[in-house]
Amino acid sequence: MIDVRPSQQMRDLGVVQHGAGILAKPARAFTLPAERDEAERITDELFAAMERIGQVHPFAKGMGIAAPQIGIGRSAAVVQRPGDAPAVILLNPKITDRSDELDEQYEGCLSFFDVRGLVPRPLKITVETTALTGETVTTVYERGLARLIHHEIDHLDGLLYTARMRTGVEPIPVEEYRQTGRAWAYEQ
Repeated sequence: MIDVRPSQQMRDLGVVQHGAGILAKPARAFTLPAERDEAERITDELFAAMERIGQVHPFAKGMGIAAPQIGIGRSAAVVQRPGDAPAVILLNPKITDRSDELDEQYEGCLSFFDVRGLVPRPLKITVETTALTGETVTTVYERGLARLIHHEIDHLDGLLYTARMRTGVEPIPVEEYRQTGRAWAYEQ
């Protein structure tokens, strides 16, 4: 049997990989409700991608994917919470407040799944999104869900988690990460 690297597996599932220009550019916001059909179509594509990925990799603690990761430069992301909780749909998200208290955990990214990085993030964030009807919705997220949401918003801003890592800290190979016993939100 051929051993396929995790990043190659994600590429095969349609996930844009590290180095692609679309991952380094801010995504274009939707004008809602005028672009409602477009926003719904892209959201459906994100859910379909999550379904494909979930078939081959377990995400017991939740996962997310942003439109640039499937080659669409629009400001949309979906975060699936752990368990049966409904997914969070993010359209035009902006972090408007963040706690001073940080938590540093390992993160993975579908766009370079061969490594994990130790990333400090706020324990609590306030996020404004745009509803399909055009209204602004404000939601507060905490702990693990705040980390997932923040990670996806970074994608929409053209940032990868490595931009948030402390100076001198480098991502580690997934094989080494699994030996740390510090599995976090992107895998069990």
